[in-house]
Amino acid sequence: MNIVVLAGGLSPERDVSLSSGCMIANALLENGHNVILADLYIGFESVDNFADAHRKYKKDKYKFAVPEREPDLEAVRQARKSGGVSLIGEGILPICADADITFNALHGSIGENGRLQAVFDVFGVKYTGTGYEGSFMAMDKPLAKEIMRINGIETPPGYVFDAHDICGAEVMKRIEPPWAVKPCGCGSSVGVSLIDGIEEFDAAVKYARAYEDKILVEKKIVGREFSVGILGGEALPPIEIIPNAGFYDYRNKYQPGASKEICPPEGLPPEVDAELRETTLKVHRALRLGDYSRLDAIVGEDGKIYVLEINTLPGMTPTSLIPQEAAAVGISYGQLCERIVNLALNKK
Repeated sequence: MNIVVLAGGLSPERDVSLSSGCMIANALLENGHNVILADLYIGFESVDNFADAHRKYKKDKYKFAVPEREPDLEAVRQARKSGGVSLIGEGILPICADADITFNALHGSIGENGRLQAVFDVFGVKYTGTGYEGSFMAMDKPLAKEIMRINGIETPPGYVFDAHDICGAEVMKRIEPPWAVKPCGCGSSVGVSLIDGIEEFDAAVKYARAYEDKILVEKKIVGREFSVGILGGEALPPIEIIPNAGFYDYRNKYQPGASKEICPPEGLPPEVDAELRETTLKVHRALRLGDYSRLDAIVGEDGKIYVLEINTLPGMTPTSLIPQEAAAVGISYGQLCERIVNLALNKK
């Protein structure tokens, strides 16, 4: 097959996406497909079909390592030769439409909030993952939490505030610390702080405000952190996440050795394992998600499962969780990528 692996983009999660995209592209190459890795934002010059792009831009192997810090998006803007304000680079849409399938390896922003999926639907592009409706609902954290509550799914209590008017004293009236402070629509723990008291509040807000104008302040839940993937309508084994220091932030997610990821988890009662999987399926269905997703949750000290969020395009980097969960049931990385492609091709 002719496959475009779409990564990069103008998002704080750009580097994570490029790492995922490189691994996916290499796996699909090894599976015998014709593959090109495309940067959504940068695009291609002087090509308007897959064959020309493949001839001009193909590589035998792709490689990208995620730096410790989020990317400088202004430098990325300056690097695009075509200029302009479009979030979709030159040649991307015709090349994706000409391919047999576009493997969406984007994370955050336009790639995950439904806007790109809506454009693809209009242009007749076949793509992997969730459609525009589920992408929009899952990426908007407050909306996703509200839908979870309507469906009887436990999630940490929280409130949305305007980043420029937020006041620690006002937050205290609604919810007592400790808090999780985060932008409403970012992933990969970008802009997220876990804080224990009001003295840390201003710094946490400043960090979140660098990415969005709407900030979600949640009750910080203490307990064991887990992630559970969905593939083709079935829940994969839970994986436990134990950072060596701090919490599961951007660095601890993507720097090798920064966290312990245990699958299957040690000492997890079978009934809790089953409840984690059942909850993941329930959230996946409530938000109308696609062929695969990954849920993040904490089993609190009170024994309850608190859903933090669900990811419509889980990371596929060397340290990502859903490939580890798939491996635990005998699905290799290459097989996982092939399964995702075939699930997308079989959709109406």
